[in-house]
Amino acid sequence: MARVAVVFTGGTISMAFDPVAGGNAPALDGAAIIARTSGLDAIAEVVPIDRGRTPASHFTFRDLLEIAADLRIALDDPTIDGAVVVQGTDTIEETSFLWDLVLDGPKPVVVTGAMRASDEPGFDGPANLRDAVRVAASESMRDVGVVVCLNGTIEPADDVVKLHTSRLDTFSSPNGGSLGRIDATDVVRLRPRTGRRAVTTTQAADRVHLITVTVAMDGTLIDAAHRAGADGIVIAATGSGNTSPAILAAASRAMEAGIPVALASRCLAGQAAPAYAFPGGGVTWLAAGAIPVGHLCAVKVRVAMALGLGAGLDRAGLTALLADPPTPGS
Repeated sequence: MARVAVVFTGGTISMAFDPVAGGNAPALDGAAIIARTSGLDAIAEVVPIDRGRTPASHFTFRDLLEIAADLRIALDDPTIDGAVVVQGTDTIEETSFLWDLVLDGPKPVVVTGAMRASDEPGFDGPANLRDAVRVAASESMRDVGVVVCLNGTIEPADDVVKLHTSRLDTFSSPNGGSLGRIDATDVVRLRPRTGRRAVTTTQAADRVHLITVTVAMDGTLIDAAHRAGADGIVIAATGSGNTSPAILAAASRAMEAGIPVALASRCLAGQAAPAYAFPGGGVTWLAAGAIPVGHLCAVKVRVAMALGLGAGLDRAGLTALLADPPTPGS
């Protein structure tokens, strides 16, 4: 039987309503979640690693890199076939991508959680944990990288996004679609994973700022980030990478001071591209020295830039890291 390490970190899956606090609060540790999850022993031997009950919105890069170190130790054990991370869903699209960037082994790593607290009707935590363990134990998921599993689907870490605050089917991969699904007894692969990005680092830059562009916005926020000593700036531009000239001018001042600036889109799918040549259009951004980012959404660009800067990458290295990786076999 397969052995799967399960790292418990907290999140909605561990919470219940606290009448004194007036909302959901941490209540269950890893052992209690396992006890609520019937049928695990028929899928794999679970090796629990309990890291407490931290809301996903409280994670720091240091926390996430420490979890990566725990995963690396577990996966280096030849008796462990795969790993699961149980966490809050608020930041899964970022945390899973960070682990995808820094973990390069063949064994499956699956991130899961719950959309409903443990005392709510239809608590989805046990089903998601069973599915995640099944995926982590599956030979068909080797060499796929880190994936996210909730509500019966398997999503790649570099594409998955959270589309709704509370729906069970909130997670989707808008560029490439799901990698697979989990039925009652099996893992079904729907497509191969495309190429992956990777970076070797044990630290991340803390001051990489994500600035989302909106209509009638000027460059004040970019100038403020520049003056505050930003390590890097990610611009979530409108559409395919367009802003007002004032925003580009502020970003140009930052780039002239040596701050790397990446141009992403505030859209969840597609890419910022050199399509428009009017002042502030994508063509003018790239001509000014902004780094293009392939099909990564802006929140993932920030994670990759922070890790890349932590690894000491220069502009060329960041450009290679943020670009779409080649498809295997191409």
